[in-house]
Amino acid sequence: MQSKFLFVVVVFLTSFVAVAQENNNTEGKLGENIVVKDTISTQAIDPLSPSKAAFYSAILPGLGQAYNKKYWKIPIVYAALGTGIYFYLDNDNEYKRYRDAFKRRLAGFTDDEFYGTGSTPNISNDALIRAQKTLKRNKEISLLVTLGIYALNIIDANVDAHLLQYNVDENLALKPHFKFNELDATTNLGLTLNFNF
Repeated sequence: MQSKFLFVVVVFLTSFVAVAQENNNTEGKLGENIVVKDTISTQAIDPLSPSKAAFYSAILPGLGQAYNKKYWKIPIVYAALGTGIYFYLDNDNEYKRYRDAFKRRLAGFTDDEFYGTGSTPNISNDALIRAQKTLKRNKEISLLVTLGIYALNIIDANVDAHLLQYNVDENLALKPHFKFNELDATTNLGLTLNFNF
């Protein structure tokens, strides 16, 4: 019984060795004539592309987004910059109104727009000073926010140009999957991470 078992094991192992030797020999012969080509098409990376996009956005806001072919971002850039400029100009005009009224009161006039019609003013001098301080602070904040939006415009163009050169292919994929389990009539949801070499 042992000799039969030993015979079967030896025959089984020698058949694997013979197959392995046969595959190695044919691979050596075919390997000389086969040319393996890269199946993944890649685009040339332009290392200056992100700096060009940032430079264009610094010259004219939105031009870097146009360079990256992200045209939908241009109205957002101009709306954000326009909002910041609007609030800066509005706070500046209000600040000048309160400052001019306060200057007229210091000169002894009682005919400014905040004085009112009676002998006592509707808005006191202290209120005019507080309003000037508040409006000046709001004006400066509006200017800082506008400059921040301008800087974000440049950063967005630069980062977007970097991401356009990022290699995204099907060798690495994260995809959702939905399977119906027929045994217990339930559904399975999940994510599948595929990594191909």
